[in-house]
Amino acid sequence: MTPARDAAAPPLQPLLDDAVIVLRAPTQVWSGRYGDLGAQAIDGVYHGDVRHIHALHAACRDSSVEWISTAPHGPSRVVFSGLLRGLDDPTPDPKVRITRDRRVADGSMTETWTVRSRLPEPIDTVLELTLDPEFASLHDVKAGIAQRQPVDVQTTDAAVTARSGVVSFTLTAEGAALSADVERITAQWPVHVDAGGEASVSFTVALHDASLVVHGAAEPWAGGTARREATREPRLDRWLDVALGDLDALRLTTSGGGGDEFFAAGAPWFFTLFGRDSLWAARLVLPLDAGVAASTLRALAAMQGTQDDPTSAQEPGKILHELRSSALEIPHEGVVLPPQYYGSVDSTPLWVCLLADAWRAGMPDAEVRDLLPALRGALRWILEFGDSDGDGFLDYIDRSGRGLANQGWKDSGDSIQWRDGSLAEGPIALCEVQGYAYEAARAGADLLAEFGGADEGALAPEALRAWAAELRERFRAAYWVRTPEGRYPAIALDRHKRPVDALTSNIGHLIGTGILDPHEEIDVADLLAGPSMTSGYGIRTMSTGAAGYWPLSYHGGSVWTHDTAIIARGLHRAGLASHASAVAEGLLAAADGFAYRVPELHAGDPASQTSVPTPYPAACRPQAWSAAAAVVCLEILT
Repeated sequence: MTPARDAAAPPLQPLLDDAVIVLRAPTQVWSGRYGDLGAQAIDGVYHGDVRHIHALHAACRDSSVEWISTAPHGPSRVVFSGLLRGLDDPTPDPKVRITRDRRVADGSMTETWTVRSRLPEPIDTVLELTLDPEFASLHDVKAGIAQRQPVDVQTTDAAVTARSGVVSFTLTAEGAALSADVERITAQWPVHVDAGGEASVSFTVALHDASLVVHGAAEPWAGGTARREATREPRLDRWLDVALGDLDALRLTTSGGGGDEFFAAGAPWFFTLFGRDSLWAARLVLPLDAGVAASTLRALAAMQGTQDDPTSAQEPGKILHELRSSALEIPHEGVVLPPQYYGSVDSTPLWVCLLADAWRAGMPDAEVRDLLPALRGALRWILEFGDSDGDGFLDYIDRSGRGLANQGWKDSGDSIQWRDGSLAEGPIALCEVQGYAYEAARAGADLLAEFGGADEGALAPEALRAWAAELRERFRAAYWVRTPEGRYPAIALDRHKRPVDALTSNIGHLIGTGILDPHEEIDVADLLAGPSMTSGYGIRTMSTGAAGYWPLSYHGGSVWTHDTAIIARGLHRAGLASHASAVAEGLLAAADGFAYRVPELHAGDPASQTSVPTPYPAACRPQAWSAAAAVVCLEILT
């Protein structure tokens, strides 16, 4: 039992690790272990960025319901099973059961309740559903400040519709008596169960939001059915089954975007297009499906930056960071992000890298040619806009004063630390972004040499390759540091061009990009394999030797599945097979510990101290790039 919080305590982000989720983006339902909603802060029926319903309860007039099991059936269905002992006879074996079969689709949730009896006489009872309309903002739920919005309710004999502005839901429950007010909707079904028989009732909640800028994918995902023969590792097969199902359920398209699919970043907060997350997820699953890579590239190209706008962090050629239907305000942090926000330093080079990878994986030439204007724009951004202070490295700084302070994948405010725990000052030039930029420039040169024709000046293939070579030499001269933990690339350069000397997982992203020499890749791999960085369940974001290390720090000691998978992928590309296999085995151990739905991140506690990974209790799950890590392990371990 979670202890009650002091009413005067500040609002807190909901914990997620013990909740049950079923989803089909952009719809999701979070509940307690046995299906009712409302006891936990995260509970609710969500569509897009709105929690339509916070509380939902199943009851029987003549018996309490004693729930005994929860059985997931893929990402979009879960079945709860319980007992109705108030209707039973006095013998020990339970003879009256109830199941609650919940299914979620894009824009709807349906439940079927079935009472089954082994008694020799019939049963007559009443089943009751109660639910509470809310229409709270998802962002307010995350901040712990969700409040019920004004609700208009309309009732007919067949349905109840609750509405708040452009957002609404309609409850239909055949055979039920319906009643409603602005705070509660009730449905009651008289139920007759024959001796030794069963009876079922069902209801559907149809959800609508006219402001949505993303929609669920209409067609089945080819990658989800592109399964290969079973491997020799049952744990990997189970992880792939769960992960590919979750990726399928996370697919979205943008409004007016021509139906191009991409992976939403993750549940519950990020059912939308995220440049970095969607690109990495598509890149990691590329061995199974090049189609989602191509469609992700097109979806982002359609929103590529065209002007210089500090408020949105938009610049010509820059690739989007985040898409929302309205501005996103992060309470207590002074952060307000416009609906189309471009504040990421790595999305643009990653877009170029994915285009090259997808082309090499079989993306049709005609589709590649269609993206050449976006490719040129992205390369110009890398060459002309990515370096804000002219030192030759891609960097970031929030020019608006209301955007993200850190704009790499470690985007929390304290993520870029010195080894002594003090924070680095921006502009920040992250080490891994230089690796992405090096790879992107060379990949862009290959693409333009193949498809471009008459590119001249800075975009001529030979000029891009020369720029990459110079970046490689500048990187070697500026980034390497030596500390008591060894010699390795700094996580970043700060505003004074000093290498920020904490040992972090960021350096693992450099492996396989080409910016390091082979012997340097081995040195980095060995450091990452050491006890200060490897937990046994993945690679820590920060070394245990850093003053700022804490196993439950969001970016300062935790383990992020996608981060470890990117490192494993790089090791595999670099031919460091034993290192790659060891990292993949750690990921597999983590997947086993989380029943194969690996969360966004978990604690950096060592496997020597805990038989299962410790949850980071506010971590999202499922998360697209965490699920995609299963494909990386498939490539390495088979």
